[in-house]
Amino acid sequence: MTTFTNLTGAAEIGANCYLISRGNTHLVLDVGMHPKRIGNEAKPQLGLLDTHAPQSVFITHAHLDHIGVLPVLQDLFPAAEVNMTEATAEVGGAMLHNSVNVMSAQRLFDGITEYPFFTHGELERAKNQWQKRAYEQPFLTAEGEALATFYDAGHILGSCGVLLEMRDGLRIFYTGDVQFEDQSLIPGASFPEDGVDVLIMECTHGATQRTEGYTRQRELARLGRCIREVLTSGGAVLIPVFALGKSQEILYELGRLRATGKIPSVPIYFGGLGAKVTHLYDRLADSTTRLHPGLRLFDEVETCGFQGRELPSVSPGNIYLVSSGMMSPHTSSNVLATQFLPQPHHAIMFVGYSDPDSPAARIKSAKPGEQIRLGPQPNVGQAYPRNCRVESFDFSGHASRDALISYARRLNPRHIVLVHGDPEARNQMSMMLGHAIPSTRISVPMPGEELTLD
Repeated sequence: MTTFTNLTGAAEIGANCYLISRGNTHLVLDVGMHPKRIGNEAKPQLGLLDTHAPQSVFITHAHLDHIGVLPVLQDLFPAAEVNMTEATAEVGGAMLHNSVNVMSAQRLFDGITEYPFFTHGELERAKNQWQKRAYEQPFLTAEGEALATFYDAGHILGSCGVLLEMRDGLRIFYTGDVQFEDQSLIPGASFPEDGVDVLIMECTHGATQRTEGYTRQRELARLGRCIREVLTSGGAVLIPVFALGKSQEILYELGRLRATGKIPSVPIYFGGLGAKVTHLYDRLADSTTRLHPGLRLFDEVETCGFQGRELPSVSPGNIYLVSSGMMSPHTSSNVLATQFLPQPHHAIMFVGYSDPDSPAARIKSAKPGEQIRLGPQPNVGQAYPRNCRVESFDFSGHASRDALISYARRLNPRHIVLVHGDPEARNQMSMMLGHAIPSTRISVPMPGEELTLD
């Protein structure tokens, strides 16, 4: 009997971590850190592994909600083999070192005594155990009890889905975070199209219907028009982005818009962690899957850099491409937003997903003139009027609901397990998949829940 246990700490996106068990074989999929929780509540339920020591761990990509607590798990289970792609290892190390810095600051300024979960030195020692695996090159793992294969997930650089072929013949495929469409730099996913018994599938956009007639090119053209309108009327543009993935995609597109004259030739302020990750993207340009092989972003796009918390002052006629995408407290985008919100001639332009409880979501949903607080909770922090222009664009690195359902129908597995979505997204996906492929068993496991896969 093969089982699946949801080790996440909440029925929402965050702290992704899942356990596959068959007899004495235990495999862990991702070990993430919850972006909204603090202290030990940000960890997955690693205590459930006390009697299920994993032989192998698989990391699908370097976003912290999938890799953020990996050194903690390695400290608990030092014999576990840790597998990821080369790009995830390179970028994931940088993301985790930055996380140490952030947690250390939170310990100092916010009194969170559990932080940091690990030190820079402990991270470096953990990295020595990471195994770098190529796409579509099967490898035996868990002392030969499973055959694993990575497939390009199209989400960010190095992202992968994981196919596990168990010794009893059960074939399990975990999508991780997936995008089937080509993005600006990263080609769409290349996933198995048959021969899967159990599909563990993300459903970030499970409750979202894409706008009719949507195309990425139309959305890029609209982005260019909106930026041009703001800049030519004497305003500045703030674009909050995730440091990994979205920063590089939007930087590339801003460079194209500026080079082709679709937006004015203005300074693009870009720094912090996003710039560090971009240097890694450039270093890996010749060895990773790209739509533009060998392209180096900092050779193509001239930017105005800044260091850490030394943010530039906001001036009309500039673009500020800064993290975080959720506008979390104390981040560059959150701090700059306090200058943007009161000014009618400025604009904040969102280009990706925002958690419903994040400061970014508060700005997106606010009406003109409404008072907004940018603290960790809606009632925390100084209030600012939403006088600036606010626009949202769909450049998501996650597959649309229709694309996910289409893939599931083609694959036609016996069992689908839905993960990585808020309750509404997972419930809607469950209902729609039930109609689309009624012969397939659909499971929506709650945190801590164990279910049988075969």
